[in-house]
Amino acid sequence: MHEQRPLNGIKVLELASVLAGPSVGMFFAELGAGVIKIENVTTQGDVTRKWKLPKEDADSDISGYFSCVNWGKSSFAVNLCEEEGLEIVHRLAEQCDIVLVSYKPGDAEKLKVDYPTLGKNNEKLIYAHITGYGLQNPRAGFDAIIQAESGFTYMNGEPDGPPTKMPVALMDVLAAHHLKEAILLALLSRERSGRGQYIEASLFKAGLSSLANQATNWLVGKAIPQRLGSDHPNIVPYGTIYGTSDGKEIVLAAGTDKQYRELVSALGRPELAEDPRYAKNHDRVRNKEEINGILQALIGQYAREDILALLAQKRIPAGGVFNMKEVFEVPESEEMVLMGKYADGSEIRGVRSIAFSTPETTKAPSMSPPPRYGEHTREVMREWLGFTDEDTERLTRKGVVYARKNES
Repeated sequence: MHEQRPLNGIKVLELASVLAGPSVGMFFAELGAGVIKIENVTTQGDVTRKWKLPKEDADSDISGYFSCVNWGKSSFAVNLCEEEGLEIVHRLAEQCDIVLVSYKPGDAEKLKVDYPTLGKNNEKLIYAHITGYGLQNPRAGFDAIIQAESGFTYMNGEPDGPPTKMPVALMDVLAAHHLKEAILLALLSRERSGRGQYIEASLFKAGLSSLANQATNWLVGKAIPQRLGSDHPNIVPYGTIYGTSDGKEIVLAAGTDKQYRELVSALGRPELAEDPRYAKNHDRVRNKEEINGILQALIGQYAREDILALLAQKRIPAGGVFNMKEVFEVPESEEMVLMGKYADGSEIRGVRSIAFSTPETTKAPSMSPPPRYGEHTREVMREWLGFTDEDTERLTRKGVVYARKNES
């Protein structure tokens, strides 16, 4: 018996690849939807299967990168450029509620998997399209470039250092969140009208909408945000990294004058709360270098664990600067970890796509691990389309589909 989840019965066809679109697919899989990941036979699947760290198994078709957004899916390998392959995808789309794509504007039409084509025989279809810059700009969307062109790279880095790309493809992640919201609205609209729709989200616009105060610091304050390292442009001390005596680091988030007063009192320098150079946040912003130097000297006398314990006791916002190993030692991380096992006995771990809690999503669901390339081709051909295994073998020999051999 399948566990009951909010989107049980919803069917998703994922024609997207890399990160943004697949992360939307995993979100729906975690909520109980059936997600078929379409993978290109001519490239042996999603390109991220090959994006590996030096220590990863070169022969495996599962990479750490691929696994981050592909839990709970069925892998169906097909050649869209073959007429029989395209017909198979059209038949699958007729049965689905949602299609996810990440084509450049115009490419879906060339491949004959655009909304008018796929929606012709399925008026309830929700066609969700992730682009780089929107429908009027044909450029492909690459996260590193859009980080640069949306202003993030320019203002990220140390004051005396070069512009720096963030180490996560944040534009993909942000665009995926916007598309999830749009799809949920489209599902609600379909409940009322009985009809699907075309929806689109772009990496560039998602990045722009997420600039928050940095955008309005320019639009309202006419100040171009500069590189401040980890410092905050409007609040001090907030975000600054301070070294501790054991060679580790902490970060403070004293967002109010009250928290600042409690901080300097806890550090044994209560008079700094009355000093006119530092008493108010605006004063501290203007005299940031001086007050940060004083705080560093005080914090540097403590080991990280000791200073964090002291600040926690005084209810002063602070945290350790953790590496990834330390992150997953935090108790709150446990409920976010997914565990999976393949037929050959190998195990894999991942991170949930859902970080909110409702009565139906509180505990981590049982999810199949990221699929092997073409792992479910036979199953989908048989259960969704009525093909026999012999039909699948024939189409495999012709290069129309690829079906991974079963593992015992």
